[in-house]
Amino acid sequence: MFVVGASSLGGEIAAARLLAPWFGDSTLIWANTIATVLLALSAGYWLGGRLADRTPSVERLSAIVLVAAGLFALVPFVAGPFLRVSVDAFDSLSAGAFVGSLVAVLVLIALPMLLLGTVAPYAIRLAVSRVEEAGRVAGRLYAISTLGSLSGVFLSALLLIPFLGTRRTFLVFALALAVVAVVSLQRRAAVLAPVAVAVLIAIPVGTVKATGDGRVIWERETPYQYARVIESSDGERRLELNEGQAVHSLYRPDTFLTGDYWDEFLVLPLVALPAAPRSVAIVGNAAGTTARAYGHYFPDTRVDAVELDGALNEVGRELFDLDGPRLHLHTADGRTFLRQSARRWDAIFVDAYRQPYVPFHLATREFFALARERLTPGGVVLVNVGHPEGSDALEETLSATMRDVFEHVARDASEDTNTVLIASDAPISADRLWRALPGLDPELRPVGADAAGRLEPALDGGSVYTDDRAPVEWLIDASIVEVAASGSR
Repeated sequence: MFVVGASSLGGEIAAARLLAPWFGDSTLIWANTIATVLLALSAGYWLGGRLADRTPSVERLSAIVLVAAGLFALVPFVAGPFLRVSVDAFDSLSAGAFVGSLVAVLVLIALPMLLLGTVAPYAIRLAVSRVEEAGRVAGRLYAISTLGSLSGVFLSALLLIPFLGTRRTFLVFALALAVVAVVSLQRRAAVLAPVAVAVLIAIPVGTVKATGDGRVIWERETPYQYARVIESSDGERRLELNEGQAVHSLYRPDTFLTGDYWDEFLVLPLVALPAAPRSVAIVGNAAGTTARAYGHYFPDTRVDAVELDGALNEVGRELFDLDGPRLHLHTADGRTFLRQSARRWDAIFVDAYRQPYVPFHLATREFFALARERLTPGGVVLVNVGHPEGSDALEETLSATMRDVFEHVARDASEDTNTVLIASDAPISADRLWRALPGLDPELRPVGADAAGRLEPALDGGSVYTDDRAPVEWLIDASIVEVAASGSR
């Protein structure tokens, strides 16, 4: 009962982690995972009760646990093809395939959970010898199971996933289930099951793999996400997080420009500031593409680069040439960092939004009010908004929220899937940027000219998000379905 309790809750944590690199770790993903586990366990309780009354046998119960162990061991391997189909479906905006693949993965998790659910009523049936002791025995076994569940939660969250990874977390619980199952089985061949699982644990996951357009030179499951760095044949390096469909940092040898939205952060502050910012804070630094460029083009600017995941700071230093004369790296949640800091900045960049979902606490009126408090007079906030191509819902909502705090909000739609929003209490003007171009590095002048030509007022519409109500998951899901539906017509 203890091992089954630990495996069921530990497996639930690992299941959410298994889905996170592909679907994100929003409250909707957690709700789907928890609901699937609860439904599977409920079905297992019903089935276990029927089986226990029909054929009460320790050996039969052990056989059920052994099968559950085998399915647990298979989940991280079999789920891969379904997850790849899911990502391809999302990338092509096929909502039906996306939902179908998600359901398929949840079914894979549900099968071993259903078998684990049969254990509780079965064990109670075997342990109760007299009706008079039924309550005491049931209470004791459920207490043991709950303590196992508690152990499984902390074991998976604090030790197994951070240090062994998601795949081996499933395998460790599978091994524990197999060991307790074979004790009561009379068949010698059953001993091979835990041996087989142990062999799977020992097989290295591998860190250098080929991809379609490069090779993986670094990967890690951090406490927050799955991260990998892909290097192309020309030396370009890309940091991909979780779903792998978006690049979160880019390094190109012999240049500090990317040809992407990161370049806009180098010039857009000048639509509100009279000169290059003396200090900037970057919320969502990743491996430091923007911070590295500021160190080169604006060496006198203090750069406070904030990243929740410390592993990304490390890989930035190691593989992305992250350095600068006045660079300060901070490992912290961006909002917590701003709240605890007494410093003020000329510009604050928010680049923590990840597809398909965004951290809700970085998209509310209270967050932008905090950012405004941390600006010098006339300072500017720049927000990178990633969104499905053809969908403006998230941008409209963020624009409305920022407009509720700042006097002026504008937009630079630099990419089909990225828009940089600019907010300030000082007037925002493309003319100001045009006038600043001669004083910029020659490499930045074309970037500034393009940005000045695209600058326009922020979109209307959208509702103001607050800490109390910020349904970003629903907003993104609705955008995906809307774009998919329009593309299928």
